[in-house]
Parts: sequence; structure tokens; C-alpha cells
Amino acid sequence: MTDLSTQYLGLTLRAPVVASASPMTNDDRALRALDDAGVGAVVLPSLFEEQLEHEELAIDAMLETGAGAFAEAQTFFPELDDYNTGPDRYLTHLEQTKEALSVPVIASLNGVSLGGWLRYAHLLEQAGADALELNVYRVAAHPEVSGPDVEQETLELVTAVSEAVGVPVAVKLSPFFSSLAHFACRLEDAGAAGLVLFNRFYQPDLDLETLEPTPRLVLSTSNELRLPLRWIGLLRGFLDVSLAATTGVHTSDDVAKVLLAGADVAMMTSALLQQGPRHVTAVLEGLRAWMVDREYDSVEQLKGSAAAATGPDPEGYERANYVTTLASYSSPFPR
Repeated sequence: MTDLSTQYLGLTLRAPVVASASPMTNDDRALRALDDAGVGAVVLPSLFEEQLEHEELAIDAMLETGAGAFAEAQTFFPELDDYNTGPDRYLTHLEQTKEALSVPVIASLNGVSLGGWLRYAHLLEQAGADALELNVYRVAAHPEVSGPDVEQETLELVTAVSEAVGVPVAVKLSPFFSSLAHFACRLEDAGAAGLVLFNRFYQPDLDLETLEPTPRLVLSTSNELRLPLRWIGLLRGFLDVSLAATTGVHTSDDVAKVLLAGADVAMMTSALLQQGPRHVTAVLEGLRAWMVDREYDSVEQLKGSAAAATGPDPEGYERANYVTTLASYSSPFPR
């Protein structure tokens, strides 16, 4: 039998396909279906600090409206404990998911302040999360904020959270750092147990009628796999942390590619939203068939076989690939 198990963040997963954060992992029925389909782990949707703070302030404002105007009416105000405010909904969902599923449950967190990151990281750990994924979703658009400033702030965050909790911490990064390899090594030194490559920023469109920015969600395709595939192949030889590929993972071939490049897991979102939880079973069957045909006995044997560090010319991996790609294109138009 081909062994599909893999190690990720110090956890043993039965399969290298992980259901990443999406509306699907916020639904109890879909989560159970993903577990039945053979997924290796699930990542819950991000807990957003600013959303929680907004909810708490809104409830406080509602309860204070008219307070003291009619003393006899104050008993009509419900106790705040009756409201499922702040992180309570998320924590309850996390606890119930842990009880219902047979696979590790990873909680995702997107904070604003260092205090918020630490506060909610503690709560997620206490609720039973097997690991934390820090969703560092930040667009450094202010001209006075330098690249080193952004990196240092992220490093301080990762250090603080990693030291404060007892579960492994992964960092979900964007590809927009000036020297990603150097920064990845610093994140490892800061305590990160894994890197998730890459965070997919959802760019707004512009409404020509209202002249307002308009959110527009476009699901990924397999073509978007090339960016995480390339960087995982480059980083595998420099880092000892776990690597997860996300964005563009749709098929069993996509999973095989990122594992060959050096990923420990392949994370899926768009493909599952489009095709449902059962798609996991089809992907794993396709991966197993591919491995059998090529005589791979296990995912651990497969991982990193095509990373830059294992090739005959690691230093030429980056430049040679670029030149070859440009030279390979042939225009359909006559010269």
C-alpha cells in the first residue's frame, strides 16, 4: 500500500491535502464530509480581531442606548452574557469541530494589535486548536512604512505568539517581500514552525458608475500554482520548517508537483468550493495512482525530489528556468 501520510507542523496527517480556510470550513456538515473524504487536516476561517472588536462595541452601544432614561425599563435590557459576542462563536465552532472530526484542526488568526494577536492566540489554544495559522494579511500602502519596518513588525509578532502558546505556529505569507528567502529564514529563527505560501490578496475592482472600489471574488485556477511551486522549490533546501502550498491547488497533478518541489502539504480552497468535499477523494486516488506508476512508496519519499537543492545546479535553478521559459514561447502570428 502507498503511504500518503505526511508530517506538517509536527503533526502526523493521514494525507497531504488540507482544506484551507473558506466558508466550507465554517460549515459543520461540510467539515464532516471533508473528514469522510480523507482530508489530512482542516483550517478554520480566520478570526479577525477588528471584526470582533466592532461586534463588541456595537453590542455595548445598543445596551447603553437610553440607559437611565426610565429606571423601571432597565430590566428589559438583556444581560450581555446572553449574547454570543466577540470570539465566542468562533471558539464554540472550534470546540465542536474538534469533537466531531478525526483529523487535526488548525485555527486561523488575523490580528491588528500585538495584544489582540496574543489574546486570541491563547483563546484558540485553550479551545483545542492543534496548531495556529497566523494570517498576516497586510498591504503596506503607506509611503512612510519601509520594507524593513514591515518585516520587523511581523518578526516581533511571530516571536511573541510562538513564545506565548504551546501549539505549533504557521505563518501565511504574501509573496511581496523584497528578499523572501532571507525573510523566511528569519521567520524560522523567530519560532515559526511552518510557512504557508502564499496568501492570495483579493484585489478590488472599480465600479464605473459609482466610482467606488468594489469587492470582486475570483476563484483561483491551476495556473496560479506556479508562484508557490517555484518558491517552495527554492526554499526547501534552506529551511527546516514545514511548507504548505496554497493558491492554485486543484488536481492530483497539482498536489504531486508541490510535494515534489518540497511542500509537506497542499492546501485547497477554490477547488473544494467548486466541486465539493468529495473532490478530496478523487485527488488522493489520483495522487496514489501517480505514485504507484512511478514506484514511490510514500509521500515522505516523494517530498522534495525536485527541489532546487536536489538538482545538479541549485544556483542556476532560478535564472535558467526564467531564460528557458522566455525562449520557449512561439508567437502564432507571422513575422
